[in-house]
Amino acid sequence: MPFLRRRLGPILGFAAALAALAAPRMAEASSFALFESGQVRPLALSPDGNKLYAVNTPDNRLEIFYVTSSGLLHIGSVTVGLEPIAVAARSNGEVWVVNHLSDSVSVVDVTPGFAPRVVRTLLVGDEPRDIVFGGPGKGRAFITTAHRGQNAPFDPELTTPGVGRADVWVFDATNLGPSTLGGAPLHIIPLFTDTPRALAVSPDGSRVYAAGFHTGNRTTAIHRDLVAAGGGPPAPLTDYLGVEQPPTALIVQYNGENWVDETGTTWDPAVKFNLPDKDVFVIDATANPPAPLPGASGFYSGVGTVLFNMIVNPVSGKVYVTNTEANNLQRFEGPGTFAGSTVRGHLHEARISVLGDGTVSPRHLNKHIDYNAPPAPLPNPTNEKSLSTPLEMAITQNGQKLYVAAHGSSKIGVFDTAQLENDTFVPNASSHIILDDGGAPVGPTGLVLDEARGRLYVLTRFDNKIAVVNTATKAVTARVPLYNPEPPSVTEGRPFLYDARFTSSNGESSCASCHVFGDVDSLAWDLGNPDTTTAPLPGPISLVMPEFFETFDDFHAFKGPMTTQSLRGLANHGPMHWRGDRTRGDEEPSVQPNGGSFDERGAFKEFQAAFVGLMGRTEVIPDEDMEAFADFALQIMYPPNPIRHLDNSLTPDQQAGRDHFFTPDVAIFRSCEQCHRLDPAANAEFGEPIPGFFGTDGQYILNEIPQGMKIPHLRNLYTKVGMFGMGEVSNIYPGDNDFQDDQIRGFGFVNDGSHDTIFRFMQSIGFDLLSGFSPAGFDDRPGGDGDQKRRQVEQYILAFDSNLAPIVGQQFTWTKHNGAAASARLDLFLARADEGECDVVAKMRFATEEIGFLYVGGNQFVSSKQSFGPLSRPMLVLVAQLLHSELTFTSVPPGSGERIGIDRDEDGIRDGDE
Repeated sequence: MPFLRRRLGPILGFAAALAALAAPRMAEASSFALFESGQVRPLALSPDGNKLYAVNTPDNRLEIFYVTSSGLLHIGSVTVGLEPIAVAARSNGEVWVVNHLSDSVSVVDVTPGFAPRVVRTLLVGDEPRDIVFGGPGKGRAFITTAHRGQNAPFDPELTTPGVGRADVWVFDATNLGPSTLGGAPLHIIPLFTDTPRALAVSPDGSRVYAAGFHTGNRTTAIHRDLVAAGGGPPAPLTDYLGVEQPPTALIVQYNGENWVDETGTTWDPAVKFNLPDKDVFVIDATANPPAPLPGASGFYSGVGTVLFNMIVNPVSGKVYVTNTEANNLQRFEGPGTFAGSTVRGHLHEARISVLGDGTVSPRHLNKHIDYNAPPAPLPNPTNEKSLSTPLEMAITQNGQKLYVAAHGSSKIGVFDTAQLENDTFVPNASSHIILDDGGAPVGPTGLVLDEARGRLYVLTRFDNKIAVVNTATKAVTARVPLYNPEPPSVTEGRPFLYDARFTSSNGESSCASCHVFGDVDSLAWDLGNPDTTTAPLPGPISLVMPEFFETFDDFHAFKGPMTTQSLRGLANHGPMHWRGDRTRGDEEPSVQPNGGSFDERGAFKEFQAAFVGLMGRTEVIPDEDMEAFADFALQIMYPPNPIRHLDNSLTPDQQAGRDHFFTPDVAIFRSCEQCHRLDPAANAEFGEPIPGFFGTDGQYILNEIPQGMKIPHLRNLYTKVGMFGMGEVSNIYPGDNDFQDDQIRGFGFVNDGSHDTIFRFMQSIGFDLLSGFSPAGFDDRPGGDGDQKRRQVEQYILAFDSNLAPIVGQQFTWTKHNGAAASARLDLFLARADEGECDVVAKMRFATEEIGFLYVGGNQFVSSKQSFGPLSRPMLVLVAQLLHSELTFTSVPPGSGERIGIDRDEDGIRDGDE
């Protein structure tokens, strides 16, 4: 296109100078931010079977392949949003990509004869995960999202009981609302469950099935005082040396009639809500608007604790759901010698649940495991038969054979569906398809079955490749790599989170069993070990309150229930675990960031004990493997807070709450912030890639818990909303103790999850949000405004700062129809970039090439083609209009803009000049 470049010559200039302006910003942070988003539907075949589409999650791209008689031929790559995890193809030449971190869906035009390009970006709720097409003519797009997010047109009602936290956004694929910035949804369907994940559609498109993700197993924790008032916990009450243990909360489960503990003792009076456990919803996709079927026919319960993926049998219409079922009602880790109880090697059972007409039939994939048997050295026959972390499935057109990706086993499980349904299958390693590459695990996540060619296409996440499998011989015939910008420290350390064959004796348990995709399972576990005894708390101690409470400054053998903590955001936050008992020292915080108890690498390596005592290995993993695991884990980041405004401002209530959060003498003679430190710039001078404190500086507190505890960070409290209802505990936690009806979660706040709301926690003794300490712990004066201030602090904490600003990940596409709205959104993006909160990149199609642009300040952009020169913002938009090209802008993490925008492989040669 020489003529076009000559025509645009006056527009394209000063590239070198502007590139120099960009250089200092590019060096401020690492170019790759690790979020460890779990892929849901990473592969799709075109309706005619001639193309394969793959999401390249770490590279933010859709990769396009021709399917040939000899394999896969790469023919195109399109930049989409951040962390794409699902893809679906339509017969009209469109491919829709779900972008988990960008809260968006990219509509990609792949019409033959034209270069593929993003033609529209739909803005949806927080953390979208899956997409299917259903309804009349399969012309409606169904997308799962959390019930929150800055693009949602509603109040998420985070402090209101009985509100579902899952949504399905429905778009008319033929009428997206051409003048809107992010599309106009036909309907948003609320679901009474926690954050959703998987979707499936019936062959005729009339039914869409939507599953929650962490749907729970009807367990909850009751407060330690209620346990004491109800007669105390089950035996034992001491460790093996006879040392009496402190009081703790207790996990109970609803068995259909009563709330019972591990021994079957009933605790009904202590639980003040119902857990209906609605797991999978049946949506009438043809209704106007689409909605779940009425009554009991509209949902299934008892499907599983963590639900991963679903598929419909094309002949019988039965639905298969991959899931794990948690064993958190059982207490203790370790050998179980003294107590006679342990969850060692028996955390979450891997299952496929079969849904029929109102029936749920869970099938344990590893029913050969004897959980009472002692761990055996590796390798062993039990391990070889096991399948761990079942994710996506594929099924033959006759409905008789089912393939399942066992992410934690690097295998494909193959099942006769009749045997699966009637539970007559026999676990057998010979029926598995082994995907290892030279003995290395590969972590399959997605499957597509190409029956016409006798192939399975498998997305293997550990090595970021597509494995081509011959279904007749079960052999891997090719491995097609996707470009991967992840550093070796990520790719080499990732398998240790997931690989159950290596990290457990029986081949079912891994760290990811509970830390799902590096995050949580939304449960509490009672993982004390009675076969150990008391150990000293190392410190440093931020606050001791002997004036009011007995001081507990030891780590006892019994921990009591502790909610699963995320592996996100560990860097720069000191000791690990709720008690801070995973640490390497006791030095003061002046040695930050990498000394004493603030040696996060050393603290993480202390989790070596979990491989034996919890996952059931016969010995710890080698030191060099644990080093690699630590390298990986310490890079996982929290996403931006989806409650906070995109411009990083606070609502009046949030601002008032923040002001009070920093006010002296409102919480035990100090401010909230003096314990829950907020300092995003802390330790930046050390050159750490993720500096700052976000709710803790890693110190300990000794109070009435009654255990020494590390002061926790506050970055993810908005994800814990959904348990409302708590029994009355003396006068310490006043509030509404009436029965609260149906709720979606069994675990709330603090270490044991027994507190239903942040508001109630701030009514505990030691908090007086008015005028200094009140022994009653709350303002009981007529007309007092303590509760109002508590509500404001609660609003602020739900919008608490994270490592990344809220704008990061957001995107939109500027088209010829939405210029006014797009211009206003670009104003916001560039303003936040000028504040250092993000980098801004843009992509458009230029003839057969995708051209990228990076914002470098002063309303100026540099291009991925050196010859294009720099462009001002108005000129960039004008160029797109002259080229009749859509222009997609994305706010990306600071320091990643050069890589994502103009130099994919960071070799100093821009993408357009390679």
